[in-house]
Amino acid sequence: MKKSFLLYVLLFPTTLSYTQSALERFVAHPAMKHASIGLSVSDLETGRSILSYNAELSLTPASLLKLITTATALELLGEHYRYKTELAVDADNPTRILVIGSGDPTLGSEVMGDHPETFFRVAADALKQALPGDKEYSIYVVDDLFGYNGISPEWTWIDMGNYYAAGAYGISIFDNSYKLFFDTTDSNGCPKILRTEPEMNNLTFRNELTLNTTGRDNGYIYGAPFSNERFLRGNIPAGRREFSIKGDIPDPGLFLGEALADYMRERGLRVRKVETARKEYLSGVCQSERTIRYRVGKVLFTQISPSLKEIIREVNVESNNHYAEHLIRTIGIMSRDNQREDALESGIAALSEWWKGRGMSVSSLQMVDGSGLAPQNSVSPQLFTDLLVYMYRGSNKASFFFHSLPKAGQEGTLRLFMRDTRLSGRVAAKSGSIGGVQCYAGYLIDGNKKYAFTVMVNKFNGTRPQVRSAIEELLLGL
Repeated sequence: MKKSFLLYVLLFPTTLSYTQSALERFVAHPAMKHASIGLSVSDLETGRSILSYNAELSLTPASLLKLITTATALELLGEHYRYKTELAVDADNPTRILVIGSGDPTLGSEVMGDHPETFFRVAADALKQALPGDKEYSIYVVDDLFGYNGISPEWTWIDMGNYYAAGAYGISIFDNSYKLFFDTTDSNGCPKILRTEPEMNNLTFRNELTLNTTGRDNGYIYGAPFSNERFLRGNIPAGRREFSIKGDIPDPGLFLGEALADYMRERGLRVRKVETARKEYLSGVCQSERTIRYRVGKVLFTQISPSLKEIIREVNVESNNHYAEHLIRTIGIMSRDNQREDALESGIAALSEWWKGRGMSVSSLQMVDGSGLAPQNSVSPQLFTDLLVYMYRGSNKASFFFHSLPKAGQEGTLRLFMRDTRLSGRVAAKSGSIGGVQCYAGYLIDGNKKYAFTVMVNKFNGTRPQVRSAIEELLLGL
């Protein structure tokens, strides 16, 4: 593709020349020799483009895609939206306890500052108080709100089974992840598996891990959703009494139900059986109508999530894939007409329609998940910049969105970016990085300079630190 500079003369000639020189140096950087590069910068006061380079080129965004997911969730759901997880008795069987999931990704989540087991303790106490102690109970976990396609079909095998690729379902618990601990002090064999936290009794591990002397964590846990077989590959640091890597809980609904049963038993309640809605859901996939085999009776306990503004800040500051995947599916179930439609596909369709309705071109957007983990995602720098301008100038959620972004040089995934430069704390942005991809998009506010910017680099041949440094120099030269 022919590369061209499109510079709009909105600045004084000397400033314009300096900006163009910064762009020329960036494109000519040795680390970019074989890269695909896209760039878009717009003035926030006027909305006009001031710098553009391959701005309409569709590129892999990595976690930059979370900007589109979180902005859409904020616009459609509102900053005060909260998830509710309810425990109720079945109206047709008072010894059957229903756990009704709403897609809350924060249940037992350590990133929200709550003790991970608080939900179980409080819920079990409420059940103990409300239920007769002379009966035997069963637990039925209604975790089918999003269906059971909890991961994107475009995610790669190297990611599936790891914590950052955990599935998104109607029930989530402990970020749908666990830690696997090893003793790596014996250099003559594979790392010795010590335990999991929380305890994962049903999982089996085929250990093919080796040890390294670099101190780097190159260990991966491979496995499919709802499978209890896990494969351990790669290498982890030698010489550690305890070293952990993280994997995904393959069936979080069942895990939650079994954990709740244990807490109920500790309080003297008898529980004979734990089931989820998955078997009945899958048995009805080929039928024209689903049969609901429960009826909600008295609600005994309700767990309410943090607000959406807190959730999207976690997504954008820490680049939380799990939360982002729940958000796109929540958008889907809120917008779909047919309850049998796939929640992820419905969410992507609703997202596209929303931004079309705001007058934005989404023809460059190829979206297959909500987090950006899939390499098949693609979008243009111009779409990101247009969205950023809209959220700053046209949205009544502007303040919430702006403050959901990490500040460069200070926090989250941007704590090292632009640090010790004059733009530290003056750039609020999202980063995106997977293999061969480095992107940044957000706001640069420095005195009278108020810009929305997007810089996307794919297939660079240099090192990632070199590319990041080059992007810093470019932004400093705007």
